[in-house]
Amino acid sequence: MSITAGFAADKDTGTFRAAPAASYEHHQTNEAVTVGVEAYQTPEKQKTAFGKLDLYQHGILPVLIVIQNDGAQALRLEGLKVEYLGPTGNHVEATPAGDVRYLQGPNKPPVVPGPTSPLPGKIKKNPLSAWEIEGRAFVAKMLPAAQSASGFFYFQTGLQRGSKIYLSGLTEANTGKALFYYEIPLE
Repeated sequence: MSITAGFAADKDTGTFRAAPAASYEHHQTNEAVTVGVEAYQTPEKQKTAFGKLDLYQHGILPVLIVIQNDGAQALRLEGLKVEYLGPTGNHVEATPAGDVRYLQGPNKPPVVPGPTSPLPGKIKKNPLSAWEIEGRAFVAKMLPAAQSASGFFYFQTGLQRGSKIYLSGLTEANTGKALFYYEIPLE
C-alpha cells in the first residue's frame, strides 16, 4: 500500500530535470560558461517542478538557473549572487529557499463554538513548507569542468516586461579569477 502511495506522489510532482543551459530561450555564454534562465510564473510550468503548489499565487517568482561549465577550470559558486532587475532598474535579491516558508504569516486557527468555551478548529498546513521548495533550490558550491548545475532561486516579485536576471560571483577555483557577470532578459 505504501508503494502505491509513493508512486502516486511521484506522479504528482514527477521527476524534474533541467535541460542543458544553451537550450533555454534566455541564455548567455561568457568565457566557456553558459547560463540558462527560465521564469516559472505559470501554473503549467510550476506543476512540472512543484506539483500542485503555485508559488506565483503566493507572491513568489521561481526562476530556474542552469550553469554549464564548458571551460577547463572548475568554478567556485560560493559567492554566487543572483538578482532580479525590474524594468525601472529596481533590484530584488533572491530569498533563500529555507526562508520561503516564513513569507506567509501563520493562519489563525478557526474557532468552533463549544458548550462552555470555544474549541480550536483544524489548523491548515502552510503550503510554502513543501519539500520541493528547498529540494529544488540551487545549492551547488563548486562546478567541475564539463559539468552543469541547476536549481531555483525565489524572488518576492511578479514577472514584469523588460526584467532581467543579473548573475555575478562566479570565480575560477584554481586562480580565484572572477568571471564576467551575466545579465539575461526574462522575455
